[in-house]
Amino acid sequence: MKPIRTVVVGYGGMGGWHADRLLKMEKFELAGVWDIDPARLDAARERGIRAYGSFEEVLGDETVELLVIATWNDVHKPLCIAAMRAGKNVISEKPVTLSVADLDEMIAVSKETGRLFTVHQNRRWDEDYLTMRAIAEENRLGKVFRIESRVQGSRGIPGDWRKEAGHGGGMVYDWGVHLLDQALTFCDGDPLCSVYAHLTHITNDECDDGFVCEMRFLSGLRYMVEVSTNNFISLPRWYILGENGSAVVEDWDLNGRMTLVHNWDKIDSVPVKAGTGITKTMAPRTDETIHDEPLPAVHGRWEQYYDNIYDVIRSGAAQTVTHRQMRRCLKLIEAIFRSAETEQVIAFTED
Repeated sequence: MKPIRTVVVGYGGMGGWHADRLLKMEKFELAGVWDIDPARLDAARERGIRAYGSFEEVLGDETVELLVIATWNDVHKPLCIAAMRAGKNVISEKPVTLSVADLDEMIAVSKETGRLFTVHQNRRWDEDYLTMRAIAEENRLGKVFRIESRVQGSRGIPGDWRKEAGHGGGMVYDWGVHLLDQALTFCDGDPLCSVYAHLTHITNDECDDGFVCEMRFLSGLRYMVEVSTNNFISLPRWYILGENGSAVVEDWDLNGRMTLVHNWDKIDSVPVKAGTGITKTMAPRTDETIHDEPLPAVHGRWEQYYDNIYDVIRSGAAQTVTHRQMRRCLKLIEAIFRSAETEQVIAFTED
């Protein structure tokens, strides 16, 4: 079957990332790019990539089947809707849009036109995420009762539209949407019950430069997501607690380990000095009751995302990132903002 001719709309950082990869894929053909910035169009032409003169010219090109929308967050909705009404299939960069109400309109147009509409949740293929998910699913730690997922930086929000509320800036929409999508797919089948969150404004008053969110699932699992941009000593990327062990991933390079209990019967301990006192409760376990294991690294292949896009368009396959998943993630984001504003726990009801 022939390659899918694709145009990238928004030839910035992520748009350029998509374009570079589309150029290397046999199943896709990069027809060109479009951007509102003439300098970005010149940059495309210098690389031998067609630069369309307008968005209307893109929509009018009947040879183009797929658009990748990699623009400011606040214009995803009108561009996606216009593209679908013009007969194009659409991938939106994350966040797909800024509210559940807007997303419902976009989904309705997708159903009306019969065009593919999805969002690029590429971090479902991150190897740190896949490894932690495998550890939980394979019951290596026993029943998991707490998960902590963090991304921390020390440079504030990048000095572009991501720090502007009008364009849908802030860390909840930027990095949060990745970690929240991971949380919801990690816990797929386990209904989310409640959300408690707070936002930070250390380096930016206009929109959040970080947040912490605590989620409670029906199984009793507590899942914490943290994004910060003013941490000069970073905590581990992942920390997972189970009844029979713990696992830690320090960074995206999968540095970390698991510590497992193999002798629950020997729980007596000798008191150890703790500050100005002693403790038996917090005395470390002895080597004869626990052992360390390396992480069972799970390798991801991000190209599976685009493989699925191809199969949806050419063969009618089910899309990997579904409308339900997109809606659930945006609903969670709205609950985070509501919780932060009211300083209350927000009950979450599944659709």
